[in-house]
Amino acid sequence: MRKIIVGAFVSLDGVMQAPGGPTEDPTRGFKYGGWVTPFFDRVFGEEVDRLFEEKFDLLLGRKTYEIFAAHWPYAEGGEDDVIAKLFKGIGKYVVSGSGDVDTSWRGSVLLRAIADVKRLKQEEGPNLVTQGSTELVHTLLANDLVDEIKTFTVPVVLGAGKKLFADRSAPRAYKLVRSRPSSTGMVIAHYARDGEIKIGDTALSTPSKAEAARQERMKREG
Repeated sequence: MRKIIVGAFVSLDGVMQAPGGPTEDPTRGFKYGGWVTPFFDRVFGEEVDRLFEEKFDLLLGRKTYEIFAAHWPYAEGGEDDVIAKLFKGIGKYVVSGSGDVDTSWRGSVLLRAIADVKRLKQEEGPNLVTQGSTELVHTLLANDLVDEIKTFTVPVVLGAGKKLFADRSAPRAYKLVRSRPSSTGMVIAHYARDGEIKIGDTALSTPSKAEAARQERMKREG
Protein backbone atom coordinates (compact mmCIF):
# COMPACT_ATOMS: atom_id res chain seq x y z
CA MET A 1 0.00 0.00 0.00
CA ARG A 2 1.21 3.48 -0.84
CA LYS A 3 1.54 6.35 1.63
CA ILE A 4 0.09 9.76 0.86
CA ILE A 5 2.47 12.52 1.93
CA VAL A 6 1.27 16.12 1.91
CA GLY A 7 4.08 18.55 1.13
CA ALA A 8 3.14 22.18 1.76
CA PHE A 9 4.69 25.63 1.85
CA VAL A 10 2.63 27.47 4.45
CA SER A 11 2.52 30.90 6.09
CA LEU A 12 2.14 31.42 9.83
CA ASP A 13 -1.61 31.96 9.29
CA GLY A 14 -1.95 28.77 7.28
CA VAL A 15 -2.00 30.14 3.71
CA MET A 16 -0.41 28.02 0.96
CA GLN A 17 -1.57 29.90 -2.15
CA ALA A 18 0.90 30.86 -4.90
CA PRO A 19 4.19 30.38 -3.05
CA GLY A 20 6.32 30.44 -6.19
CA GLY A 21 5.43 33.62 -8.09
CA PRO A 22 2.88 36.38 -8.82
CA THR A 23 1.30 34.64 -11.85
CA GLU A 24 1.02 31.22 -10.17
CA ASP A 25 -2.45 31.66 -8.65
CA PRO A 26 -3.83 35.22 -8.35
CA THR A 27 -7.43 33.98 -7.91
CA ARG A 28 -9.67 35.66 -5.31
CA GLY A 29 -7.49 38.76 -5.60
CA PHE A 30 -4.42 37.19 -3.95
CA LYS A 31 -1.64 39.80 -4.08
CA TYR A 32 1.38 38.10 -2.57
CA GLY A 33 2.32 35.39 -5.08
CA GLY A 34 5.98 34.48 -4.64
CA TRP A 35 6.03 34.92 -0.86
CA VAL A 36 8.25 31.86 -0.31
CA THR A 37 11.06 32.61 -2.76
CA PRO A 38 12.83 35.28 -0.63
CA PHE A 39 13.33 32.59 2.02
CA PHE A 40 15.16 30.07 -0.18
CA ASP A 41 18.50 28.94 1.25
CA ARG A 42 20.70 25.84 1.40
CA VAL A 43 18.58 24.19 4.11
CA PHE A 44 15.42 24.75 2.09
CA GLY A 45 17.01 23.06 -0.93
CA GLU A 46 18.23 20.12 1.13
CA GLU A 47 14.80 19.57 2.65
CA VAL A 48 13.05 19.72 -0.72
CA ASP A 49 15.53 17.10 -1.91
CA ARG A 50 14.75 15.01 1.19
CA LEU A 51 11.02 15.14 0.38
CA PHE A 52 11.78 13.70 -3.04
CA GLU A 53 14.64 11.34 -2.13
CA GLU A 54 12.55 8.16 -1.87
CA LYS A 55 10.70 6.82 -4.89
CA PHE A 56 7.45 8.73 -5.32
CA ASP A 57 4.71 9.76 -7.72
CA LEU A 58 3.02 13.14 -7.69
CA LEU A 59 -0.63 13.45 -6.67
CA LEU A 60 -2.01 16.83 -7.75
CA GLY A 61 -5.22 18.75 -8.11
CA ARG A 62 -6.03 20.11 -11.56
CA LYS A 63 -4.86 23.69 -10.99
CA THR A 64 -1.50 22.70 -9.51
CA TYR A 65 -1.04 20.05 -12.19
CA GLU A 66 -1.54 22.71 -14.87
CA ILE A 67 1.03 24.97 -13.15
CA PHE A 68 3.55 22.11 -13.07
CA ALA A 69 2.78 20.93 -16.63
CA ALA A 70 3.36 24.45 -17.96
CA HIS A 71 6.72 24.75 -16.18
CA TRP A 72 8.62 21.55 -15.49
CA PRO A 73 8.68 19.98 -18.99
CA TYR A 74 10.34 23.18 -20.20
CA ALA A 75 12.82 23.60 -17.32
CA GLU A 76 15.42 21.00 -18.31
CA GLY A 77 18.85 22.51 -18.84
CA GLY A 78 18.15 25.49 -16.59
CA GLU A 79 18.39 26.19 -12.86
CA ASP A 80 15.59 23.69 -12.18
CA ASP A 81 17.17 20.92 -14.25
CA VAL A 82 17.49 18.30 -11.49
CA ILE A 83 13.85 18.45 -10.39
CA ALA A 84 12.68 18.80 -14.00
CA LYS A 85 14.38 15.53 -14.92
CA LEU A 86 13.11 13.87 -11.74
CA PHE A 87 9.51 14.84 -12.49
CA LYS A 88 9.87 13.70 -16.10
CA GLY A 89 10.47 10.11 -15.06
CA ILE A 90 7.74 9.66 -12.41
CA GLY A 91 3.98 9.18 -12.46
CA LYS A 92 1.80 12.28 -12.27
CA TYR A 93 -1.73 11.61 -11.02
CA VAL A 94 -4.11 14.53 -11.50
CA VAL A 95 -7.51 14.54 -9.78
CA SER A 96 -10.22 16.36 -11.73
CA GLY A 97 -13.92 15.72 -11.36
CA SER A 98 -14.68 17.36 -14.69
CA GLY A 99 -11.87 15.60 -16.54
CA ASP A 100 -11.19 18.87 -18.35
CA VAL A 101 -7.41 18.66 -18.22
CA ASP A 102 -4.65 18.06 -20.77
CA THR A 103 -2.70 14.99 -19.60
CA SER A 104 -0.14 15.01 -22.40
CA TRP A 105 2.70 15.58 -19.93
CA ARG A 106 4.62 12.30 -19.99
CA GLY A 107 3.51 9.85 -17.29
CA SER A 108 0.27 11.68 -16.45
CA VAL A 109 -2.86 9.80 -15.38
CA LEU A 110 -6.31 11.29 -14.85
CA LEU A 111 -8.29 10.36 -11.73
CA ARG A 112 -11.92 11.44 -11.68
CA ALA A 113 -12.93 10.98 -8.02
CA ILE A 114 -11.61 10.42 -4.50
CA ALA A 115 -12.61 6.75 -4.89
CA ASP A 116 -9.92 6.49 -7.57
CA VAL A 117 -7.37 7.93 -5.12
CA LYS A 118 -8.41 5.36 -2.51
CA ARG A 119 -7.89 2.54 -5.00
CA LEU A 120 -4.53 3.95 -6.02
CA LYS A 121 -3.44 4.17 -2.39
CA GLN A 122 -4.20 0.48 -1.90
CA GLU A 123 -1.95 -0.53 -4.78
CA GLU A 124 1.72 -1.38 -4.51
CA GLY A 125 3.96 1.40 -5.73
CA PRO A 126 5.85 4.54 -4.76
CA ASN A 127 4.49 6.96 -2.18
CA LEU A 128 2.15 9.68 -3.44
CA VAL A 129 3.40 13.20 -2.73
CA THR A 130 1.19 16.28 -3.04
CA GLN A 131 2.33 19.80 -3.81
CA GLY A 132 -0.07 22.73 -3.57
CA SER A 133 -3.48 21.36 -4.58
CA THR A 134 -5.46 22.96 -1.75
CA GLU A 135 -8.87 21.51 -2.60
CA LEU A 136 -7.43 18.03 -3.11
CA VAL A 137 -5.54 18.18 0.20
CA HIS A 138 -8.76 19.21 1.97
CA THR A 139 -10.51 16.18 0.47
CA LEU A 140 -7.67 13.84 1.40
CA LEU A 141 -7.72 15.09 4.99
CA ALA A 142 -11.52 14.85 5.18
CA ASN A 143 -11.33 11.23 4.02
CA ASP A 144 -8.51 10.41 6.48
CA LEU A 145 -6.13 9.39 3.69
CA VAL A 146 -3.06 11.39 4.74
CA ASP A 147 -0.17 9.40 6.26
CA GLU A 148 2.45 12.13 6.60
CA ILE A 149 2.62 15.92 6.38
CA LYS A 150 5.77 17.90 5.64
CA THR A 151 5.42 21.64 6.13
CA PHE A 152 7.78 24.44 5.17
CA THR A 153 6.51 27.20 7.47
CA VAL A 154 7.53 30.70 6.39
CA PRO A 155 7.56 33.55 8.96
CA VAL A 156 4.99 35.76 7.22
CA VAL A 157 1.32 36.50 7.89
CA LEU A 158 -0.59 36.91 4.62
CA GLY A 159 -4.03 37.74 5.98
CA ALA A 160 -6.04 35.81 3.39
CA GLY A 161 -5.66 33.09 0.79
CA LYS A 162 -6.18 29.39 0.23
CA LYS A 163 -5.27 27.50 3.39
CA LEU A 164 -3.77 24.12 4.20
CA PHE A 165 -6.50 22.99 6.58
CA ALA A 166 -10.29 23.19 6.35
CA ASP A 167 -12.86 22.58 9.10
CA ARG A 168 -13.87 19.19 7.74
CA SER A 169 -10.51 17.46 8.21
CA ALA A 170 -10.85 14.07 9.94
CA PRO A 171 -9.58 14.34 13.55
CA ARG A 172 -6.21 12.59 13.74
CA ALA A 173 -3.07 12.84 15.89
CA TYR A 174 0.35 13.27 14.27
CA LYS A 175 3.82 12.98 15.77
CA LEU A 176 6.81 15.11 14.89
CA VAL A 177 9.38 12.91 13.15
CA ARG A 178 11.98 15.60 12.53
CA SER A 179 12.30 19.37 12.28
CA ARG A 180 14.87 21.85 11.11
CA PRO A 181 15.12 25.65 11.00
CA SER A 182 16.62 27.45 8.02
CA SER A 183 18.90 30.47 8.01
CA THR A 184 16.02 32.63 6.80
CA GLY A 185 13.62 31.71 9.62
CA MET A 186 11.69 29.01 7.80
CA VAL A 187 10.88 25.94 9.90
CA ILE A 188 10.64 22.60 8.14
CA ALA A 189 8.74 19.89 10.03
CA HIS A 190 7.80 16.33 9.12
CA TYR A 191 4.83 14.68 10.84
CA ALA A 192 3.58 11.08 10.72
CA ARG A 193 0.21 9.65 11.76
CA ASP A 194 0.01 8.79 15.44
CA GLY A 195 -3.42 7.28 16.05
CA GLU A 196 -6.42 8.85 17.73
CA ILE A 197 -6.42 12.27 19.40
CA LYS A 198 -5.63 12.08 23.12
CA ILE A 199 -7.28 14.54 25.49
CA GLY A 200 -6.77 15.65 29.09
CA ASP A 201 -8.45 18.00 31.56
CA THR A 202 -6.87 20.84 33.54
CA ALA A 203 -10.09 21.76 35.36
CA LEU A 204 -10.41 21.70 39.14
CA SER A 205 -11.71 18.42 40.54
CA THR A 206 -14.64 20.36 42.01
CA PRO A 207 -15.73 23.32 39.83
CA SER A 208 -15.92 26.71 41.53
CA LYS A 209 -19.23 28.56 41.57
CA ALA A 210 -17.82 30.89 38.94
CA GLU A 211 -16.86 27.93 36.74
CA ALA A 212 -20.25 26.27 37.16
CA ALA A 213 -21.94 29.54 36.16
CA ARG A 214 -19.63 29.88 33.17
CA GLN A 215 -20.45 26.36 31.96
CA GLU A 216 -24.18 27.03 32.28
CA ARG A 217 -23.81 30.20 30.25
CA MET A 218 -21.87 28.30 27.56
CA LYS A 219 -24.73 25.79 27.32
CA ARG A 220 -27.26 28.59 26.88
CA GLU A 221 -25.20 30.37 24.26
CA GLY A 222 -24.68 27.13 22.35
